[in-house]
Amino acid sequence: MSRSIHDGVVDDLGERIASGALPPGSILTLARIEDECAASRTVAREAIRVLESIGMVMSRRRVGITVRPREEWDAFSPQLIEWNLRGPFRQQQLEALMELRVAVEPMAARLTAQRASPGQRAELRRLAQALHELGAKGHGASDEFLEVDVAFHLLLLRASGNPQLAALTRPVEEVLRGRSRLGLTPSVPAPGTLEEHAAVADAVTSGDSALAEHHSRTHMHTVWDEIQNDGSLSV
Repeated sequence: MSRSIHDGVVDDLGERIASGALPPGSILTLARIEDECAASRTVAREAIRVLESIGMVMSRRRVGITVRPREEWDAFSPQLIEWNLRGPFRQQQLEALMELRVAVEPMAARLTAQRASPGQRAELRRLAQALHELGAKGHGASDEFLEVDVAFHLLLLRASGNPQLAALTRPVEEVLRGRSRLGLTPSVPAPGTLEEHAAVADAVTSGDSALAEHHSRTHMHTVWDEIQNDGSLSV
């Protein structure tokens, strides 16, 4: 089976369902998928299995393939997040992920200040400095800035020592990368964001858990306010 064909069918169906073009309750058949996507029966069947794993569809004998209610989908699926970011539910997806980050990243910062290894503390400082240098040069929308930003936030979650927080790295990464793909990253980061990255890293380095949580929360609320006010996303 060609992975490109398989992935293309999954992507096409997933995006159509996520956008509401195929609303909950819609009935699909393998034959219809074959015709609409110019795919083989095997490819169509494998694509449906992927969508079933995300909770977007359910297959039943004599009924067909039914699109399930949106609230039953796997909200943490990176594929679903990407599809939502491409479609009419983009703003809702950005807000939902930002609300999650407001809730968990400050706690991750607190725990990281308590539990991070010396190497992790040094790396967080390095990443914060790199972000400051790139942002100051107006490279906030660059691929290099994105990679450093992703690395900073994922390290903050992983170094917390909490496996549940670490498990959130995939959705956080997807929304950061999705924002960049959509051209929503400003060349010059919003005022205060670079400084808050540095403040979090400094607090983690000194082991000040309360201060690390404070600066992380301040940063998250700044970004949250931007999203609510104008639909844009900072870093």
